[in-house]
Amino acid sequence: ALLGIMRAHQITATAPSAPAYVVLDVSLQEAPLQGAPVLPEPARFVPPAPAVANPADVAQVADWLRAARAPVILMGRHSRDPGDWAARVALAEGTGARVLTDIKLGAAFPSDHPLHAGPPGFFLTPAVAQVLGAADLVLALDWVDPAGTLAQAGAAARVVLVSQDHHLHRAETLDHQGALACDLHLACAPDPFVRDLLRVLNLAPGAGPVDSPVAAPDTPLPEGPMDTPALALALQQGLAGECVTMIRLPLGWGGEAWRLAHPLDYLGYDGGAGIGSGPGMAVGAALALRDAGSARLPVAVLGDGDFLMGATALWTAARYGIGALIVVANNQSFFNDEIHQEKVARIRDRPVENRWIGQRIAGPDIDIAAMARAQGAVAHGPVHGAQELADLVAQACDQVRAGKLVVIDARIQPGYAAAMAKGMTEEKAR
Repeated sequence: ALLGIMRAHQITATAPSAPAYVVLDVSLQEAPLQGAPVLPEPARFVPPAPAVANPADVAQVADWLRAARAPVILMGRHSRDPGDWAARVALAEGTGARVLTDIKLGAAFPSDHPLHAGPPGFFLTPAVAQVLGAADLVLALDWVDPAGTLAQAGAAARVVLVSQDHHLHRAETLDHQGALACDLHLACAPDPFVRDLLRVLNLAPGAGPVDSPVAAPDTPLPEGPMDTPALALALQQGLAGECVTMIRLPLGWGGEAWRLAHPLDYLGYDGGAGIGSGPGMAVGAALALRDAGSARLPVAVLGDGDFLMGATALWTAARYGIGALIVVANNQSFFNDEIHQEKVARIRDRPVENRWIGQRIAGPDIDIAAMARAQGAVAHGPVHGAQELADLVAQACDQVRAGKLVVIDARIQPGYAAAMAKGMTEEKAR
């Protein structure tokens, strides 16, 4: 429930903000109330304005962009404001910079734009790594772990970092990931910086993004057991004509499987690299969209482990009539850990065939649909075929609009996108 409230707070904000999180000490909760408490003055606790860049630094970045022959922009954490989206597109188009996006983060740039270098992912595809490795200027706009990303590509470009993540740097932790060696660090918010940069470059944003419906796939749905790409095609067919917000996607999802053309097309991950938050995120995002009067259909594709660890969040949606569609991409495994155990087995010269031990969620199977119904949701499954899944998804749309939470248990073959599998199984040089 708390995760849902936090997600609702984040979606309704036009700019990235810290989640609302209130902790009350147990002694305070149990103490008798001695009169009405004195409420603080809200006007004295207003958050500060976003940090802005030094004009001289903005001018320097503009000069470097003008001189660059192969600039690359890492579009990281940004606001969901359509005007800011249009400004980011104008910056790329006006400078000819190639753009990278990250599937861990919400949509920040059109995924089908000619300047978009490749599908967003947890790891770089070979084609995207080649683009980044050939860059002579990298502009990292609040990108998560830019040092790790540049290392993947072997990039040796001039680097401009626009981020306030340095506030996380502590000697006793590695919350900030790798320390980035850069040529200029601007400790400010990325979207105001982009607008300042456009003014210096004499560029103006064009029209903002518009809500666009899901297009039906141009290939027939595959027959037989589903994998993650087949599941994505089934969703496209079932949701064709609907304007959808993808709240969350599973780890095995390929970034090329879904078109992103609006900041509300995809909301990203929780940022904690854990599991169990997906159901709460789904409920909170659906609540925020409903309260904002959005006509978008809230959809979340969750892994089975993620669903199982947070399934009780569904009761909140059922109790308060929060409509959403949750499709569980059920590979009957904590597959992320299977891949990790395979990597460790190779390093330690142990049999990789044992990677499933302690991670497989089968024998007996878990009845996910029954668990969802126990929380008050409408549930279907297990579903084994793409056409059956597409038909159920299409039927669910009207139920979701009526305030129903619909859960579909979709059985899929274990597997990850190629870049994800390669990045997780390779032993890094030390």
